[in-house]
Parts: sequence; C-alpha cells; structure tokens
Amino acid sequence: MARVHSSPSLCSSSPAAVCRSEKRKVFTLWLKSLVLNGRGCTVYDSDGLIVYRVDNYDSRCRDNICLMDLRGNIVVNILKKKLAFGKWEGYKWSGRKQDQRAWFKVARPCFQRSRRPSSSPCEFESDAGRAMRYRIDDDGGCRAGKRACCRIVDAGTGLVVAEVKRKVTAGGVTLGEDVLALVVEPDVDHSLIMGLVLVYGLMNHTM
Repeated sequence: MARVHSSPSLCSSSPAAVCRSEKRKVFTLWLKSLVLNGRGCTVYDSDGLIVYRVDNYDSRCRDNICLMDLRGNIVVNILKKKLAFGKWEGYKWSGRKQDQRAWFKVARPCFQRSRRPSSSPCEFESDAGRAMRYRIDDDGGCRAGKRACCRIVDAGTGLVVAEVKRKVTAGGVTLGEDVLALVVEPDVDHSLIMGLVLVYGLMNHTM
C-alpha cells in the first residue's frame, strides 16, 4: 500500500509564508503526526514540502490545538469553548503573540433530524475587517464510519472554496483513509482553510 513519508531534504524554509495563491492549490493531508506516539497531521504541498503540521502530545486533549509551520511557529491556535457546546474559536498568531480577537468561530449544529449531511456555520473576519461567513458541509463520511471528507462553502455565493477528499494517485490508485487531498480555490487563505479543516476533524474525532 502506498505510504506518505517525510523527507528532511524536502522541507521548505518558510512553508507558511505564502497563505494565498492566484491559482488553485492541492495539498496532501496526512493524518499522522511527525512526533512519535503523537496525534495530529502533516500537510504537504504539491512539491512534497511540509507546509503545516499539528502535533498533539496528549491524545486526550482536543480543547487546545495549534496549527504550526514546519519550524514549530504557531500560525493558528484553536480553542474549544468550555461553556458552549460544539463551539470553537481560532486565533491568529503574529510572531510570538496571539491576537486577542478570534479570527474565526465555528458552531456545530446541536441536533440533526434528517440523515442528510449536516452543515456547520463559520464566521470570520477578512483582512479588510469585514465579517464573512463560510459553512462546512459534511459529505456523510462520518456516518459511514470513514475518515470524513467535507466541503467549505462561501455562504454568500454558494461557491465551494475548498474541499477535502480521498487522495488518488496519478495512476488512479486511491490511498488509505489517512491520506487526503485538500483542494483550495484561488485567493482563499490557506491558513484559514486549514483551521476550519482541523475544527471539522475535532468535531468528528478524526483529529
């Protein structure tokens, strides 16, 4: 079975420096931590360079997760609200300091009557200071007992801005359930999308 391996020679010197692109970007999301016996994930770009990583040393603790670059610099800190059921907030980091205001907020629907995939609303502040809304649409993978894939949709336009799906090689081979493809559309913040993907994984206990 095909495996994903990290290689020190392929590591980028500043992996998270560019958070947007004018072109569609495809990342490989490997649901494994680089830390032995750790829980997390590693994100590679199309050149095989590590862009983001999550290393959770305590597998039981999912209330405080850090999205980091290759060097361990925190990019986004994700906190689960203790007094609010099914709510998470993401905080940007600038250098060694965390922003005081939440960059994005995600709420999970408390109860879903139908068997159709559910949606989790997300509100975030754009670089221009405008409040914007996305939603995370579940494709039903969780209910099937599989690694959940999802789509992130602009609530205003209905356009898909990012999608997580099973990774398929150029030869048509579908890789294991712990290897996913993350497709991000142009002019969308990659760090924001990764933060939302992490929250989705935390919601469904796949992260």
